Order: sequence, then structure tokens, then C-alpha cells
Amino acid sequence: MENLQNSQIAQYIPVLMLLVAAIGFAVGVLFVSVLLGQYGKHTHAKDTAYECGKDPIGEGNVRFSVKFYLVAMLFILFDIEVVFLYPWAVVYREMLAEHATRNLIFGSMLSFVVVLLAGYIYALEKKAFDWKS
Repeated sequence: MENLQNSQIAQYIPVLMLLVAAIGFAVGVLFVSVLLGQYGKHTHAKDTAYECGKDPIGEGNVRFSVKFYLVAMLFILFDIEVVFLYPWAVVYREMLAEHATRNLIFGSMLSFVVVLLAGYIYALEKKAFDWKS
């Protein structure tokens, strides 16, 4: 019994060595980077953002409209709806054989779709999909 435990623990020694080597490499690279970075020359040309050999014009980051993020969140919402609908469709086919849960599973998904449809109609009425306003 004792040999079995020793051999099982001994199997994890290479994993432990790899973990120590990976952490040591990461810390070492960061340390060398900080050490060598102190001796680097900082000029205006080196600190300027690079844009295909051209001098940068304007700000580096462009502000997006709030509508962009609203449409992105609505897309994620309706995309997740499809993610929930697909497994439901697969399970629903199997549940048709059982009479007790057939109406329950259909009703739960129908209520889910109705809530999402109400949210979609609300977004349409608030003109959330209109980019120009």
C-alpha cells in the first residue's frame, strides 16, 4: 500500500517541476525586461504611436456612439436566445414521448420566447436599432 502511494505521488513530481520552471521563466523574463528597460533610450519618436510610417493625426482612440454598444448588447441577448433554443429543441423531441412533461417544457420555452419578443418590441419602439438618431 505504501509503495502504491509513493509511486502515485512520484508521478506528480514532473508536473511540479514544470510548474516551477514555468513560473520561474515568467518571473525571470519580467525581471530582465524591467532591468533592461531602465537602460533604454526614450525619445519622442519612439514614444509616438506607429501608423504605417505616417505621422499620427488626431487621437489614438475613437469614441463610439452609445448606440453601437446598445446594438452589440441586443445582438448578444438574441444570440444567447438561439443558444438556449437549440438544446431545448433537441430535448423537446425526446420529451414528446413522455406525456407528463411535454406541456411543461413547451410552456417554459414559450414563456422564454414571449419575454424576449416583448424585449425586442420594446427595443424597436425605443428605436434602439436606428443608428442615425
